[in-house]
Amino acid sequence: MLELKNVKKRYGAKEALKGVDLRLPRGEIVGLFGENGAGKTTLMKSILRLVRFEGDITLDGESVGRSNIEKLSFATSEHSFFPDLTARAHRDFYAEHFPTFLEKRYASLTDFFALPADKALKSFSTGQKNQFEVVLALSQGADYILMDEPFAGNDVFNREDFYKVLLGLLTERETVLLSTHLIEEVSDFIGRAVLLRDGVIVGDVQTEELDDRGETLLDYVKTTYHYRADRVARALEEMGEDGT
Repeated sequence: MLELKNVKKRYGAKEALKGVDLRLPRGEIVGLFGENGAGKTTLMKSILRLVRFEGDITLDGESVGRSNIEKLSFATSEHSFFPDLTARAHRDFYAEHFPTFLEKRYASLTDFFALPADKALKSFSTGQKNQFEVVLALSQGADYILMDEPFAGNDVFNREDFYKVLLGLLTERETVLLSTHLIEEVSDFIGRAVLLRDGVIVGDVQTEELDDRGETLLDYVKTTYHYRADRVARALEEMGEDGT
């Protein structure tokens, strides 16, 4: 169990997280949704101890630190690999430093994405770099896999196929926390949705519950965020027909 209790983070005068409580059992695929600046990236970086925060974050009852940090992995479009090393060199590095490294999964995923083994990562396209980040995160052998907008630069066909592959390869002990703006695209893929707004969790629901209510994930998000369907028409009306 990954558990956050009253987690707060401030950047100067701005409160990025305002007392977040969240429990993530093993075996879930959780979508983390929110507007830009809602606190999604800060939440993930707090879990990974990449930023200082107030409150408690524990993994199986123990604070996250050197003794258990290998149970967490991270994929982000910011790219955290070594740009001058090849994919093969990264594989060797991970295999040496993570006893739980999943060699077979790594080989299958690099083959799925058709990633070159002997080219430096700096020569990869943006989409390939993001794909490789995901491959490393999924192959580390971590119990909790955090993904922050990992599919930027990838076409819709690659993303759709990847969701299907991910559903087929995850084990019961693995949990994925996926931050994305692609709400409709992942609605059939995730089992739970957590909504952040201004550093506060404003929604937390199982997608199965939404199905039982006949409600789509996008409708749930819009309702929770009090989205105004007429906002575009009102804005255009206020600007006038000439756009001034």
